[in-house]
Amino acid sequence: MPSGPGNFYRVAIAGASSLLGKELKQVLEDRNFPAIDTVLLDENVMAGTLTEAGGEATFIRALEEDSFEKSEFAFFTGTRADAERSWQAAQNSGATVIDLTGGLRSGNPVICTIPSLAPVPLAVRNGSVASLAYFSPSAPVIIACTLALGLKTMNARSSGLLLFPPVSERGQAGIEELESQTASLLSFREIAKPVFDAQVAFNLLVRYGEESKASLSALREAIAGDVAACLAGRAAVPAIQLVQAPVFYGYAFAAYAEMASPVETEELEKELTKLGARIGATGSSPPTNVSVAGESEIHIAPLERDPNVANGVWIWGAADNLRLAATNAVRIAEELIAGSRH
Repeated sequence: MPSGPGNFYRVAIAGASSLLGKELKQVLEDRNFPAIDTVLLDENVMAGTLTEAGGEATFIRALEEDSFEKSEFAFFTGTRADAERSWQAAQNSGATVIDLTGGLRSGNPVICTIPSLAPVPLAVRNGSVASLAYFSPSAPVIIACTLALGLKTMNARSSGLLLFPPVSERGQAGIEELESQTASLLSFREIAKPVFDAQVAFNLLVRYGEESKASLSALREAIAGDVAACLAGRAAVPAIQLVQAPVFYGYAFAAYAEMASPVETEELEKELTKLGARIGATGSSPPTNVSVAGESEIHIAPLERDPNVANGVWIWGAADNLRLAATNAVRIAEELIAGSRH
């Protein structure tokens, strides 16, 4: 992996106008990532949009074949189609590809990586770190894998995870639809529902309407598939279910595990802490979508035993869906840089 002048790196963000692209740019700045230049890329319709990077005004450029020239890192944060179409051009230019869309996971040589759970694998060729493609999974996948590996150390017999996705998982259009529906319902007006084809405001959904382009069941299957791929046999895959919540940001979740034998909840909390989760103090308020905004870790309330099942344990938590995913991707790049220096 070549570096720029003074061990600074040229970074490209494809899908820079997306919610995840904007969050990734902010995380790079917040973590003082050694970027000598950050190139913002997106579809032609967004090209020319004025924005800022590193405190300086810049424009979003059109995503084209030569957009990644001289880039050391290429983050894909927009659509899966953009990632599938452009990732090889980025890799051929010498950039290390870090895909946050999931578009490369099927049929492409990508490595699913969660730095808080395992070291980032390096490929060394001719004495230097070679350019690879990495899959940086979404927030629910990171949550599920963290819980699965923590439960493995406690010999869990079975486990299930109920996730409450926010509307921001459907992008800016999902946010605007929840805003519009909330205002319309409070004003006793008919609601618009082009994204969900269902009332999401003041409601919980296990299925979107028939006219919705998105599918909650498809999202569930994608998450479950990514969890299985990222765990790669290291731990049992939990059962997973989704319920769409009327919230803008943040994944809340409830997990249940039945242990093979009695276990102290404090021991499981210690294992989850080792994996990067932040456990609340006894008596503290449990985490919520609001309380985890801007936080880079998974927040978990003190674990509770089930009142009827002797070896049953309940886990409640929440995570900022955009910040957690973006931080994971940046940590991959940071560890690659650290590895290339040894």
